[in-house]
Amino acid sequence: MTDRQTGTETVGRLYGVGVGPGDPSLLTVRAAELIGKADVIAYHCARHGRSHARAIAERYLTGGQIEEQLMYPVTVETTDHPGGYRGALDDFYREASARLAAHLDAGRDVVVLAEGDPLFYGSYQHMHKRLAHRYPTEVVPGVTSVSAAAARLGTPLVEAEEILTIIPGTLPEEELTARLAATDSAVVMKLGRTFPTVRRALERAGRLDDARYVERATMDGERTGRLADVAPESVPYFSVAVLPSKVAALDSAGRPHAVPAREAPERVGEAGEASALVGAVDEGGEGSAVGEVVVVGTGPAGPLWLTPEARGALANATDLVGYTTYLDRVPVRAGQLRHGSDNKVEGVRAEFALELARRGRRVAVVSSGDPGVFAMATAVLEAACTDPYRDVPVRVLPGMTAAHAAASRIGAPLGHDYAVVSLSDRLKPWEVIARRLRAAAEADLVLALYNPGSKSRTTQVGSARDLLLEYRSPQTPVVLARDVGGPTERIRTVALAELDPADVDMRTLLLVGSTQTQWVRRGGGAEVVWTPRRYPEE
Repeated sequence: MTDRQTGTETVGRLYGVGVGPGDPSLLTVRAAELIGKADVIAYHCARHGRSHARAIAERYLTGGQIEEQLMYPVTVETTDHPGGYRGALDDFYREASARLAAHLDAGRDVVVLAEGDPLFYGSYQHMHKRLAHRYPTEVVPGVTSVSAAAARLGTPLVEAEEILTIIPGTLPEEELTARLAATDSAVVMKLGRTFPTVRRALERAGRLDDARYVERATMDGERTGRLADVAPESVPYFSVAVLPSKVAALDSAGRPHAVPAREAPERVGEAGEASALVGAVDEGGEGSAVGEVVVVGTGPAGPLWLTPEARGALANATDLVGYTTYLDRVPVRAGQLRHGSDNKVEGVRAEFALELARRGRRVAVVSSGDPGVFAMATAVLEAACTDPYRDVPVRVLPGMTAAHAAASRIGAPLGHDYAVVSLSDRLKPWEVIARRLRAAAEADLVLALYNPGSKSRTTQVGSARDLLLEYRSPQTPVVLARDVGGPTERIRTVALAELDPADVDMRTLLLVGSTQTQWVRRGGGAEVVWTPRRYPEE
């Protein structure tokens, strides 16, 4: 086609137009304008020939437009295409984009209809990737099914600092479970035959009771309700699962619930005293159902070290209990109570958490690293094995240990057998520590030394060094890992004979090599420490 004023060849424009979730009145003004004046209207459909996108846009069609029906060769069925399902679709997208290109080359404007938004799980995007770099193109956004579902539920999706995750239900169950556990709010798309898997994932993630179901939002036949009540065989493709905002709802007067943070008491003695203290935060009373305690390992520092399972437990808890420094690493969520205390009252925290759970609360006890390694799991279980807490459910969720985190920063010093020893003699005599160090040294094990020193414990590092020098070369590498994952992280390696106790504090972890551990300077001056997996014959 030739522009009469300039004499230059012109081509048509490509429009990807979102038609919204189903109700034709939810199209944007721009979408309606373009549909009404386009030369060509294109839309995707299955083999039956019906198109939801065209049905939504029908009232805006003029009747004189060219219609291009882009019929999928397969949807979910099998195919004998040599390239399989993906190969069949690739050929289809190639052929469909060529058909549209012919119209564009002839100077015709082409509108490709897309349900919801064109670039949100939309079929239009496959045309866009093949044509947008060749022709003038405009994408017109549309109302997504996510927004429509939230509107029909009348429930906020996210508020304040909450995170919304959009998940295709076609993911494997383990992946679905991890992502649902880790997020605040979520929408799971593409249900239909994936519904049983999605339901199991929600249940495994502890989110089933919160999940809502929306079918055909804004369309005829719309259905909403609790997802747990939906029969799997009744679920069509056009449905979503919604985990809405967890921020506290408005009270009867329309005011947000204000939930203050609380500090756990410094001392909790007898069970009766614990009951009295918990009474200040108890909402259910003695007659309420028993809750649970989840001891959560948060890793050595920061959110990058959290597992999805741990994130989920922290998000689902009604109460967080822990050493104040560790609690500060957990994001504040509206509706949760936070009970911080000093680092030297593990038993206090354990009993306090169990008493909260006994009153019906879901309690997360926050522990750094892995809760089962010199941390809170033991304290909680010790108390949980006594009356009146024997029937309180307790779970322990693992976390990245400080030893493993430190080892990763320098290489692989724990590549062979190793022992983990705490140098703190606050809960065991130094004689026991020395005997264990000597046994590990005689066995030629790499050592991960926790709690090496503090302001009140200044002799342990020197004593351990001197003891180990009886069995190891003075040049044995010792990794000093301080504040791993934190803002003041420092990793360095020294020879065992040069280990200075003044360089070690409570935030430092020591990794002492065996006779086989290698300390090597690689290209660029980078140092690595690693222990071979193969041990020499005697």
